Amino acid sequence: MNRYYPAFLDLKDRRCVVVGGGAVATRKVQALIEAQARVTVIAPQLSAELQPLVGAGAVEHATRAYEPGDLAGAFLAIAATDDAAANARVAREARARGVLVNAVDDLPNCDFIAPAIVKRGDLVVAISTAGKSPAFARRLREELEQLLSDDYLALLDLLGEVRTELRRQGIVRSGEVWHQAVDQEVLDCFRRGERQAARRRLVERLRASAPRAAS
Repeated sequence: MNRYYPAFLDLKDRRCVVVGGGAVATRKVQALIEAQARVTVIAPQLSAELQPLVGAGAVEHATRAYEPGDLAGAFLAIAATDDAAANARVAREARARGVLVNAVDDLPNCDFIAPAIVKRGDLVVAISTAGKSPAFARRLREELEQLLSDDYLALLDLLGEVRTELRRQGIVRSGEVWHQAVDQEVLDCFRRGERQAARRRLVERLRASAPRAAS
Protein backbone atom coordinates (compact mmCIF):
# COMPACT_ATOMS: atom_id res chain seq x y z
CA MET A 1 0.00 0.00 0.00
CA ASN A 2 1.33 3.44 -0.93
CA ARG A 3 2.25 5.89 1.80
CA TYR A 4 1.01 9.28 0.68
CA TYR A 5 2.56 12.62 1.52
CA PRO A 6 -0.24 14.94 2.65
CA ALA A 7 -0.16 18.39 1.07
CA PHE A 8 -2.44 21.31 0.22
CA LEU A 9 -1.85 22.57 -3.33
CA ASP A 10 -1.95 26.23 -4.36
CA LEU A 11 -3.96 26.05 -7.59
CA LYS A 12 -4.76 29.73 -7.99
CA ASP A 13 -4.61 30.67 -11.68
CA ARG A 14 -3.13 27.28 -12.61
CA ARG A 15 -4.62 25.37 -15.52
CA CYS A 16 -6.44 22.25 -14.35
CA VAL A 17 -8.15 19.85 -16.76
CA VAL A 18 -11.08 17.63 -15.87
CA VAL A 19 -11.96 14.92 -18.38
CA GLY A 20 -15.61 13.94 -17.93
CA GLY A 21 -18.84 15.79 -17.38
CA GLY A 22 -20.87 13.66 -14.98
CA ALA A 23 -21.57 13.78 -11.26
CA VAL A 24 -18.03 12.90 -10.15
CA ALA A 25 -16.50 15.40 -12.56
CA THR A 26 -18.92 18.03 -11.27
CA ARG A 27 -17.68 17.63 -7.69
CA LYS A 28 -14.08 17.84 -8.87
CA VAL A 29 -14.74 20.98 -10.92
CA GLN A 30 -16.53 22.68 -8.03
CA ALA A 31 -13.59 22.01 -5.72
CA LEU A 32 -11.11 23.32 -8.29
CA ILE A 33 -13.13 26.50 -8.81
CA GLU A 34 -13.18 27.05 -5.06
CA ALA A 35 -9.37 26.76 -5.15
CA GLN A 36 -9.35 29.51 -7.83
CA ALA A 37 -7.92 27.25 -10.52
CA ARG A 38 -8.41 27.89 -14.25
CA VAL A 39 -10.56 24.92 -15.13
CA THR A 40 -11.06 23.27 -18.49
CA VAL A 41 -13.62 20.48 -18.83
CA ILE A 42 -13.40 18.03 -21.72
CA ALA A 43 -16.60 16.08 -22.26
CA PRO A 44 -19.24 15.62 -24.98
CA GLN A 45 -21.98 16.36 -22.44
CA LEU A 46 -22.15 18.18 -19.13
CA SER A 47 -24.20 17.71 -15.98
CA ALA A 48 -26.93 20.22 -15.22
CA GLU A 49 -24.68 21.70 -12.49
CA LEU A 50 -21.75 22.27 -14.85
CA GLN A 51 -23.69 23.92 -17.65
CA PRO A 52 -24.29 27.25 -15.86
CA LEU A 53 -20.63 27.37 -14.82
CA VAL A 54 -19.63 27.19 -18.46
CA GLY A 55 -22.28 29.76 -19.37
CA ALA A 56 -20.94 32.15 -16.74
CA GLY A 57 -17.39 31.75 -18.01
CA ALA A 58 -16.16 30.10 -14.81
CA VAL A 59 -15.15 26.99 -16.77
CA GLU A 60 -13.83 26.44 -20.29
CA HIS A 61 -15.49 23.56 -22.12
CA ALA A 62 -14.30 21.42 -25.00
CA THR A 63 -17.43 19.67 -26.31
CA ARG A 64 -15.85 16.37 -27.29
CA ALA A 65 -14.06 13.34 -25.94
CA TYR A 66 -10.49 13.56 -24.66
CA GLU A 67 -7.73 13.73 -27.27
CA PRO A 68 -3.95 13.48 -26.87
CA GLY A 69 -2.50 16.94 -26.36
CA ASP A 70 -5.39 18.16 -24.21
CA LEU A 71 -3.13 18.36 -21.16
CA ALA A 72 -0.59 20.72 -22.69
CA GLY A 73 0.16 23.49 -20.22
CA ALA A 74 -1.82 21.86 -17.42
CA PHE A 75 -0.62 21.69 -13.83
CA LEU A 76 -3.16 19.08 -12.73
CA ALA A 77 -5.52 16.68 -14.46
CA ILE A 78 -8.46 14.63 -13.26
CA ALA A 79 -9.79 11.72 -15.30
CA ALA A 80 -13.42 11.29 -14.26
CA THR A 81 -15.13 9.47 -17.11
CA ASP A 82 -16.92 6.12 -16.78
CA ASP A 83 -14.43 4.61 -19.27
CA ALA A 84 -11.43 3.08 -17.48
CA ALA A 85 -9.41 2.87 -20.70
CA ALA A 86 -9.98 6.56 -21.45
CA ASN A 87 -8.99 7.49 -17.91
CA ALA A 88 -5.80 5.45 -18.29
CA ARG A 89 -4.93 7.33 -21.50
CA VAL A 90 -5.36 10.62 -19.67
CA ALA A 91 -3.05 9.36 -16.92
CA ARG A 92 -0.38 8.29 -19.42
CA GLU A 93 -0.32 11.68 -21.10
CA ALA A 94 -0.26 13.44 -17.73
CA ARG A 95 2.73 11.47 -16.54
CA ALA A 96 4.54 11.97 -19.82
CA ARG A 97 4.09 15.73 -19.44
CA GLY A 98 4.82 15.87 -15.71
CA VAL A 99 1.23 16.82 -14.90
CA LEU A 100 -0.21 15.70 -11.56
CA VAL A 101 -3.06 13.28 -12.26
CA ASN A 102 -5.92 11.66 -10.43
CA ALA A 103 -7.92 8.94 -12.17
CA VAL A 104 -11.08 8.42 -10.15
CA ASP A 105 -11.30 4.99 -8.47
CA ASP A 106 -8.08 3.86 -10.18
CA LEU A 107 -5.17 4.06 -7.72
CA PRO A 108 -2.46 2.78 -10.11
CA ASN A 109 -3.23 5.76 -12.36
CA CYS A 110 -3.15 8.34 -9.57
CA ASP A 111 -0.28 10.57 -8.53
CA PHE A 112 -2.47 11.81 -5.70
CA ILE A 113 -5.76 10.89 -4.09
CA ALA A 114 -8.50 13.29 -3.02
CA PRO A 115 -9.20 13.12 0.72
CA ALA A 116 -12.53 13.54 2.44
CA ILE A 117 -12.74 17.20 3.47
CA VAL A 118 -14.25 19.02 6.44
CA LYS A 119 -14.38 22.80 5.92
CA ARG A 120 -15.25 25.62 8.26
CA GLY A 121 -14.18 28.77 6.42
CA ASP A 122 -10.36 28.79 6.43
CA LEU A 123 -10.25 25.72 8.67
CA VAL A 124 -9.80 22.62 6.51
CA VAL A 125 -9.36 19.06 7.76
CA ALA A 126 -8.41 16.38 5.22
CA ILE A 127 -9.01 12.68 5.88
CA SER A 128 -7.43 9.83 3.95
CA THR A 129 -7.41 6.07 4.38
CA ALA A 130 -4.72 5.62 1.67
CA GLY A 131 -7.43 4.30 -0.59
CA LYS A 132 -8.38 1.43 1.73
CA SER A 133 -11.88 2.65 2.53
CA PRO A 134 -13.31 5.87 1.12
CA ALA A 135 -16.55 5.02 2.92
CA PHE A 136 -14.76 5.06 6.28
CA ALA A 137 -13.15 8.41 5.39
CA ARG A 138 -16.63 9.73 4.70
CA ARG A 139 -17.85 8.44 8.06
CA LEU A 140 -15.02 10.21 9.87
CA ARG A 141 -15.74 13.37 7.92
CA GLU A 142 -19.38 13.31 9.03
CA GLU A 143 -18.32 12.87 12.66
CA LEU A 144 -15.84 15.73 12.45
CA GLU A 145 -18.46 17.97 10.87
CA GLN A 146 -20.50 17.54 14.05
CA LEU A 147 -17.47 18.13 16.28
CA LEU A 148 -16.04 21.21 14.57
CA SER A 149 -18.56 23.90 15.41
CA ASP A 150 -18.44 27.48 14.17
CA ASP A 151 -16.65 28.33 17.42
CA TYR A 152 -13.50 26.82 15.95
CA LEU A 153 -13.72 29.13 12.95
CA ALA A 154 -14.16 32.15 15.21
CA LEU A 155 -11.15 31.06 17.27
CA LEU A 156 -9.11 30.66 14.10
CA ASP A 157 -10.03 34.22 13.10
CA LEU A 158 -8.88 35.49 16.51
CA LEU A 159 -5.56 33.65 16.22
CA GLY A 160 -5.04 35.08 12.77
CA GLU A 161 -5.72 38.61 14.01
CA VAL A 162 -3.25 38.26 16.88
CA ARG A 163 -0.58 36.73 14.64
CA THR A 164 -0.89 39.60 12.16
CA GLU A 165 -0.78 42.20 14.95
CA LEU A 166 2.36 40.76 16.51
CA ARG A 167 4.14 40.40 13.19
CA ARG A 168 3.53 44.08 12.47
CA GLN A 169 5.35 44.75 15.73
CA GLY A 170 8.24 42.51 14.69
CA ILE A 171 7.31 39.72 17.10
CA VAL A 172 7.63 36.21 15.73
CA ARG A 173 6.88 32.98 17.55
CA SER A 174 7.53 29.34 16.80
CA GLY A 175 4.72 26.85 16.30
CA GLU A 176 5.55 25.21 19.62
CA VAL A 177 5.22 28.50 21.52
CA TRP A 178 1.87 29.17 19.85
CA HIS A 179 0.76 25.70 20.87
CA GLN A 180 1.62 26.45 24.49
CA ALA A 181 0.06 29.92 24.37
CA VAL A 182 -3.33 28.62 23.23
CA ASP A 183 -3.82 27.01 26.61
CA GLN A 184 -6.93 25.84 28.42
CA GLU A 185 -7.55 29.25 29.95
CA VAL A 186 -7.62 30.88 26.51
CA LEU A 187 -9.96 28.18 25.24
CA ASP A 188 -12.24 28.42 28.27
CA CYS A 189 -12.50 32.21 27.96
CA PHE A 190 -13.35 31.90 24.30
CA ARG A 191 -15.99 29.23 24.86
CA ARG A 192 -17.64 31.41 27.50
CA GLY A 193 -17.92 34.16 24.90
CA GLU A 194 -15.19 36.25 26.55
CA ARG A 195 -13.38 37.01 23.32
CA GLN A 196 -11.44 40.04 24.57
CA ALA A 197 -10.29 38.20 27.69
CA ALA A 198 -9.10 35.32 25.53
CA ARG A 199 -7.27 37.76 23.28
CA ARG A 200 -5.55 39.51 26.21
CA ARG A 201 -4.45 36.22 27.71
CA LEU A 202 -3.09 35.03 24.38
CA VAL A 203 -1.21 38.25 23.63
CA GLU A 204 0.28 38.35 27.13
CA ARG A 205 1.64 34.82 26.78
CA LEU A 206 3.07 35.47 23.34
CA ARG A 207 4.68 38.77 24.33
CA ALA A 208 6.23 37.36 27.47
CA SER A 209 9.30 35.91 25.80
CA ALA A 210 8.81 36.76 22.14
CA PRO A 211 12.07 37.22 20.21
CA ARG A 212 12.23 40.19 17.91
CA ALA A 213 12.67 39.77 14.20
CA ALA A 214 16.00 41.05 12.86
CA SER A 215 15.78 44.60 11.57
